[in-house]
Amino acid sequence: MKRIVGAFLIIVTCSWLPAIAQQVSKEQIRGLDEQVQDIKKDVLDISTELNLLEEKLLYPSNTQVAFFISLVAAKNLELDSVEVEIDGKPVAHHIYSYKELEALRQGGLQRIYTGNARTGEHALNVGFKGKTGAGSAFTEVASYTFSKGVGPEIVEIKLVESAIGSRSVDFVDQ
Repeated sequence: MKRIVGAFLIIVTCSWLPAIAQQVSKEQIRGLDEQVQDIKKDVLDISTELNLLEEKLLYPSNTQVAFFISLVAAKNLELDSVEVEIDGKPVAHHIYSYKELEALRQGGLQRIYTGNARTGEHALNVGFKGKTGAGSAFTEVASYTFSKGVGPEIVEIKLVESAIGSRSVDFVDQ
C-alpha cells in the first residue's frame, strides 16, 4: 500500500513539474514540494496505524499467544533452524542468518510466533538444529505444556548450553 501511494505521488509530481516549472516561481515549487512531503508523512502515519489496528484485530489480547527464542551461554553453537508446533500442528519454522545468530548470542530475543489460541492446556513442541563448536551436528527437541488463560500468553523458549557442552531447552511463562 505504501509503495502504491508513494509511486502515485511520484508519478503525479513528476508529470506536473515540467509544466508547472515554466509558470510558477521557485517559492511556489518549494511550497508544492513541502506539501508532497507532508502528504507522504501522513500516508506513512496512516499505514502505521493500520498495521497496529490489523494486529489488534487478528490477534486480540484475550486469545493471543506469543513465543520468543533466546540463547543462554551458547557462544559456541551454530544454530541453523528452529521449528515450533502447538498441539501437534506446525506454526513456525525459521532458518537463521549469521546476523540473527549474532543478535541472539548477544542476548537478543526473537519473536518466532504470534497467534491465537483458545483457553486451556496446550502442548508446545520445539526442535532446534545446528552444529556444536566442534562441528558435529545436534538436534535438541523439547516439549512443554502451557495453560492459556483469558489474557495474552507469552512463553520464552531458551536454548541453554552448559559449561561442559550439553544442551537443554527451558521454558519461561511470562
